[in-house]
Amino acid sequence: MKTLSEALTEYVAVRRALGTQLREPAVTLRHFVGFVERQGAACITTDLALRWAMAPVGVQRATWTRRLTHVRRFATWLHAHDPRTQIPPARILAGQRRRTQPHIFTDQEVTGLITAARRLASSKGLRAHTYTTLIGLLTTTGLRPGEALTLERADVDLEHGILFVRDSKFGKSRYVPLHESTRAALEAYATQRAVRHVHAQTDAWFVSDRGRPLSGSAARRTFAHLTRAVGLRPATERRVGRGPRLQDIRHTFTTRTLIEWYRAGRDVTRELPILSTYLGHSDVAHTYWYVAGIPELLQLATDDLNGRRAGGGA
Repeated sequence: MKTLSEALTEYVAVRRALGTQLREPAVTLRHFVGFVERQGAACITTDLALRWAMAPVGVQRATWTRRLTHVRRFATWLHAHDPRTQIPPARILAGQRRRTQPHIFTDQEVTGLITAARRLASSKGLRAHTYTTLIGLLTTTGLRPGEALTLERADVDLEHGILFVRDSKFGKSRYVPLHESTRAALEAYATQRAVRHVHAQTDAWFVSDRGRPLSGSAARRTFAHLTRAVGLRPATERRVGRGPRLQDIRHTFTTRTLIEWYRAGRDVTRELPILSTYLGHSDVAHTYWYVAGIPELLQLATDDLNGRRAGGGA
């Protein structure tokens, strides 16, 4: 079994192979591993992690949280190789506000959400078509929810199967090619929208039953309802911000794409900039955020790295 120092070297290599430089966390974790070894321990425990994270005095609590977060990510990865490893609880140290851990949807969960969306009732019968199409579009393209909701009819080229995403995050515009099944679904939605809202006073692609642009708040509330309907959040949980979000479909798209690439034996390091451009990111590091800490992906990356080393690769 590897020593903690050897395991850390491999962890840093895997994370960097996925596109992150990991400069500050790598240095921080070296200090942590040195601390653990000086205690005479052979594995990570929650007690050791807390003692080390809270060692600095006269600092903000957020500093302790950041140190423990680095350890927790390393421990999550290491646990798959060494079951003795304890993973510190996520909220054991309350510090600065952290980004929400994404929910990675399974195929069955996505199917369940679309099935539930088909049952949505509305005065004109368009709501079910709107949400099944919206969820399907996000699933197959990885668009940001806001990008999908601000699409206009002129942005959707059904003849060539291309979307034009205008002035999105970072002020970037881009073209997004569509799979034929997605193009066909958008065409079917356009037909339903025309039949049910002949006189809609908007150029928006997705519209409400009233013929107005579908708002982000309405989309989030309805998605929360759908996740309750399929058991992905408690039936009593009414807060939209708790539980799986529309944004998590984008995380799912990115994570699955990389997993499929690894399984197909593709060079993910070379392919990642292409995915970053497709998603509309200004830097590959932004793309990496969507997949950091997903155990299945990190395991595939580890296997790939070890395979390239055994074969004499870089």
